[in-house]
Amino acid sequence: MARTDSPLRRVLAAGLTVLATAAAALVATASPAAAATTPGVDVSRYQGTINWTSVRNAGIEFAFIKATEGTSYKDPNFNANYVNAYNAGVIRGAYHFARPNISAGSTQANYLASNGGAWSADSRTLPAALDIEGNPYSGGYCYGLSTTGMRNWIQDFLNTYRSRTGRYAVIYTTTSWWNQCTGSWTGPWANHPLWLARWSSTPGALPAGASVWSFWQYTSTGAVSGISGNVDRNYWNGDRSRLIALANNT
Repeated sequence: MARTDSPLRRVLAAGLTVLATAAAALVATASPAAAATTPGVDVSRYQGTINWTSVRNAGIEFAFIKATEGTSYKDPNFNANYVNAYNAGVIRGAYHFARPNISAGSTQANYLASNGGAWSADSRTLPAALDIEGNPYSGGYCYGLSTTGMRNWIQDFLNTYRSRTGRYAVIYTTTSWWNQCTGSWTGPWANHPLWLARWSSTPGALPAGASVWSFWQYTSTGAVSGISGNVDRNYWNGDRSRLIALANNT
């Protein structure tokens, strides 16, 4: 995903098996062959100014938009992207790039919820996503945390976000990172939709305990009218009506 867009992150993510899932109650099918898929993108400031009307006219139906990172960074393009995507008819959600080694999960969840990650039942706002993946900065691939420490950090974030918004956050991750850094933790997948990151022609193996992916980021080099340069492309594992149901928590 175009989060930090560091070379290290791109190298790490390109070789990893990847991400995925959603609560079984929200998505009844396990593969794109079993149901319709819905096209989407994820963006940050690296995409520059976006013509969201052109994006929607190109068939893109949803977008995850970078809102925050850590406890002090808000993407400078977030406000414009979030409003303009909505106005163009794109179902949008915010995402937060996790920095587990700099502050508590609850602190970062509150920062997200206060800076664009809130939720409303308006048919176009998804629950926000926690982007948790290999550390592109110093501090170790798993942010210097033990598997228990990482589980606790993620649970703290998820609990706080749900307390603030009433929604289960989406989780973006790769299968490799998740299994290594959380010790193949299965806990979140009963309720939290999986957004799988795997740049490949197939989703591949899912994180431990995940039975289905909800969103799949399948390339970092996509092209979409209205966006300059490469953009991450995604699928939702269902049709637009099911995506709206997720947005509205129905």
